[in-house]
Amino acid sequence: METGAPEVTLLRLPTGPCAVAAKMAALGSGGARWRQAWLPALQLLRRGSKAVTRHWKAMHFQRQKLLALTEYLPPRAAPPPRCRPRPPAGGLLHTGAAQGCPCALTPCPQEDGYARVLQAQLQAVLRASRMVAVCQYNSMAEEDVATLRHFLRRHDIHVKFVLNEVARPVLEQSKWRSLLPLFVCRNILLVSAEPRAREMLRVLKGVPQVNLLGACIDDTILSRQGVEGVARLPPLEVSQGQTVAALALLCSQTPSLLQQGPARLTALLEQHMQRLRGPGSR
Repeated sequence: METGAPEVTLLRLPTGPCAVAAKMAALGSGGARWRQAWLPALQLLRRGSKAVTRHWKAMHFQRQKLLALTEYLPPRAAPPPRCRPRPPAGGLLHTGAAQGCPCALTPCPQEDGYARVLQAQLQAVLRASRMVAVCQYNSMAEEDVATLRHFLRRHDIHVKFVLNEVARPVLEQSKWRSLLPLFVCRNILLVSAEPRAREMLRVLKGVPQVNLLGACIDDTILSRQGVEGVARLPPLEVSQGQTVAALALLCSQTPSLLQQGPARLTALLEQHMQRLRGPGSR
């Protein structure tokens, strides 16, 4: 039966001992075709230069930062009592007397001298300032801080970086004690010898890292909304000019007011004299 497909002729290989010997001889000393077909597909031999991966390689800088931030720093051990400085004479506090132990003595906590200097400087700044603004400070670049100081110094507004540990004792004993709730996070003070609320808000509008929390202007505690209300007020020179104009207007009207009464009295007297003379007399 014809199907139209080409016929494939099958080659029968000899299976006798002579044929096997001939095949082995062909593989051992024969052509390259039989040798290439016999080699395995996976060759274990490496040619060329060998890749050495044991050389030192610098770590990526982002990984270095991550490792530096996450590195565990154990707390420093406290020095033994024999290595601590002895308390000064008279600087002992009886803490065990209430418990029946009169020998329990501990040194009194003493204030740091540098902290006292900072507190004295802060007191001098607050006394010489009519406007004290408390702002929340977020991290900024040094160039941005220098630019902020420059623009504020144009309007005679100075930036003071004060620690909460230094500011709290000073405010507790002054008239600015109402500003204590604002000293919670990292804060800065904007002080000025004159109330410059409008200029301060104009500069802080372009610095989102500094948020105004409250201020004390002319011994008046104000919130942020109160400072914005003060900034909308006209300047002092304009208010003084309006007051002088109003007083001058009243002074100019005073002569006319004083002359109005006698003029009316004179008119009434003339009319009364005409009635007494009679209708025909003039």
